[in-house]
Amino acid sequence: MKGFLLYASVSILLLTSCQPSKASKEKTAVANPTEKVKIDSANTKPADNKTILAKREVPVLCYHQIRNNIASDSKRAHDDIIAPDKFKQHMKMLADSGYHSILPDQLYNYLVYGAKLPEKPIMITFDDTDEDQFTIGNTTLKKYGFKGVYFIMTVSIGRKGRINYMTKEQIKQLADEGNTIASHTYDHKNFAQFTDADWTTQIDEPTKKLEQITGKKIEYFAFPYGVFKSSTLHKLKEHGFKASFILSTSRDENFPLYTIRRIIDPGRYTAKNLYYSINKSFNKTKS
Repeated sequence: MKGFLLYASVSILLLTSCQPSKASKEKTAVANPTEKVKIDSANTKPADNKTILAKREVPVLCYHQIRNNIASDSKRAHDDIIAPDKFKQHMKMLADSGYHSILPDQLYNYLVYGAKLPEKPIMITFDDTDEDQFTIGNTTLKKYGFKGVYFIMTVSIGRKGRINYMTKEQIKQLADEGNTIASHTYDHKNFAQFTDADWTTQIDEPTKKLEQITGKKIEYFAFPYGVFKSSTLHKLKEHGFKASFILSTSRDENFPLYTIRRIIDPGRYTAKNLYYSINKSFNKTKS
């Protein structure tokens, strides 16, 4: 929009040592001061798709359930479950290695307008609304000065059972504390199977509900199962989203902002495995 100054929050953090001293038993949370960066959208030309694709990818991690495995869990489910102790070890590794968490607005402004990011940026995301993402995930992130992105499946809000899900109050607290609340459909329907009616039930209505809960605009989306359909990606922009996230498949060359890659941090990984996976998956190109 001409004449409109877009303010992008870019974290300016002091880079901590990649390895803690032997005397240090625990990483201390780092401050997260921010600076408003003005982007004159009238005079700053947005990057085209080719330019966006050529930029170095920012690592984006995806988590689901943070709990211990139980006997009834399928082998496939193990990839989506990480034990609380392991999750804490992995977050400590990220902090000790000098990573700084960023949020979708920062990533968007980096990709589209060339805004600067902190050294060693990383995005930490959670899918499906599980309550352990609040009780364990958010608590652990706070310890290291990290912020997270929570992709909410609205059908589950407040539900209790074998798996408990976040309440409206917990989601509101996450938003108030500076985390990003985003959409993950109403009930996890496969995006590639959307009918015309699903754009209301799976997209518009969940967006409205989350905006009522948080008091903030909902502008980001994650595909259930990481599955997308190229022919309908353009509709995400029409329905108010600035960007959306897949999993580890290739990005769409015509819609790179709507197919931003993430990798799952599986429960079988050690912290060292995760470190190597991040570098292997996201350090392939240079800006």
